[in-house]
Amino acid sequence: MSAALAALAREVRVPLVERQGRGLRLTGPGRAYAGYARQILGLHDEALAVARSGPDAERGRVRVAAVTTAGEHLLPSALASFLGAHPAVDLRLEVGSSERMWAMFAAHEADLMIGGRPPAHVAGSLITATRANLLVVVAAPAVADRFDLAATRWLQREAGSATRAHGEALLSGLEADPPRLTLGSNGAVIAGAVAGLGATLAPREAVRQQLRDGALAEIPLPGTPLRRPWCAVTHPEPPPSAVLLVRHLVTSEGWRARTLP
Repeated sequence: MSAALAALAREVRVPLVERQGRGLRLTGPGRAYAGYARQILGLHDEALAVARSGPDAERGRVRVAAVTTAGEHLLPSALASFLGAHPAVDLRLEVGSSERMWAMFAAHEADLMIGGRPPAHVAGSLITATRANLLVVVAAPAVADRFDLAATRWLQREAGSATRAHGEALLSGLEADPPRLTLGSNGAVIAGAVAGLGATLAPREAVRQQLRDGALAEIPLPGTPLRRPWCAVTHPEPPPSAVLLVRHLVTSEGWRARTLP
């Protein structure tokens, strides 16, 4: 590996890595080069898949990246119905934080991104369909009854989560700074709220059952519910199977078409 890195550095003509303790880290030029290399490899993988499947969307591949909430609550039934109608499609799904999933999409490691609106730095993104999504503040009934914006513990997702960012913006707008507890997943945050650990901001769709059962209660804060629609985002020239999946979302799963390629 050392010889390969040295050979690559000679080819690029700048140092790509430097010593950090007993290990190595990328230099500034190395980080820039790695970003472009990741996109090149992603595009190459995409080109191979399209070339091998040709125009036959029914036998192609679609790589889906989804933020955690969408992956846990929005997509399972939609993808199951899609594969039921198109069983020969090679469907691949990656679920993670908003920050990590948008990085995958920007590097062409995903054909279709399901999340919020594309960040400004993600170039060449096309919103092809949207679906309504409301973010609400919820807590266990006992916590909701004595809710104090300044004192009630605020449950939040890990750094890089879009829901966490929306929650921070909401609190900032209300000039509130409650104690915070960070939990590592959407499921953990909702379970913590049900258990009475505090209040949190969550998609209403993700807590619909808990609200119906009385395990959670909605807290009407100023500015809520927040309207943050789900977006299905592709690159300008997505593979045929990605277009097929977006059309399925629109025709069978309640999404609204925006700009179908």
